[in-house]
Amino acid sequence: MNDQGLMDWLLDLLPLSTSRLALLGITIFAYWTTRWLYRRCGGHPMLIPVLSGSVLVIVLLLWLDIPYAQYAKANGLLQFLMGPATVALAIPLYSELHQLRRMWRPLLIALGAGSVVAIVSAVGIAWLFGGSMPMLMSLAPKSATMPIAMPASELLGGVASLTGVACAITGISAVVMARPLYRLVGSDDPVVQGFSMGLTAHAIGTARMIQENPRAAASSALAMGLNGMLTAALIPFLPWLLGLL
Repeated sequence: MNDQGLMDWLLDLLPLSTSRLALLGITIFAYWTTRWLYRRCGGHPMLIPVLSGSVLVIVLLLWLDIPYAQYAKANGLLQFLMGPATVALAIPLYSELHQLRRMWRPLLIALGAGSVVAIVSAVGIAWLFGGSMPMLMSLAPKSATMPIAMPASELLGGVASLTGVACAITGISAVVMARPLYRLVGSDDPVVQGFSMGLTAHAIGTARMIQENPRAAASSALAMGLNGMLTAALIPFLPWLLGLL
């Protein structure tokens, strides 16, 4: 949302009879409720607020017969605040920057491998199942943070809304599966865990790392930012590469 869109949203709130505050309240209610449940259940990965909260919002919208377009428009302020919230992730990154500098070589190798695998796996699976070019371009940046992934896919002919859904599913799936995978490979280093989480689960994974460890949060924020830039640089070559197949 641009500044004009934010101003229009605020002006629409002036009439007290408007239903937009109530629709915004649905989001806040769902978040606080599911966060309480998540903490009460000991941080179970299947109950992370971004997953359980989304389910609760969907149930409420269906029960109250509220069109999604109306709900999304009412929550424009929260969408606007995603930008400053993403920038704020630089705070834990800066605090641990001296530690990350010593590991720049393995981190860059992991970044390159993870970014390429994320793009190739998504596009390759969709291509094998007969996905159209717009679908391939929509899925390619699924592991990048949403503010980068959605416009990047749209510029290449993808569908921004499909990219947003793919990013959300990717982030939620990575957070749910992360702990079992860490135990499987025997990884307990917070930097390794954080970097892999930010690389695959972008902001959703980084938010989880912030709750657990400052070093993990810093490496996750670093991976999320670098992967977003690298993904945006790589996916413009996809139409050319697919044309060779």
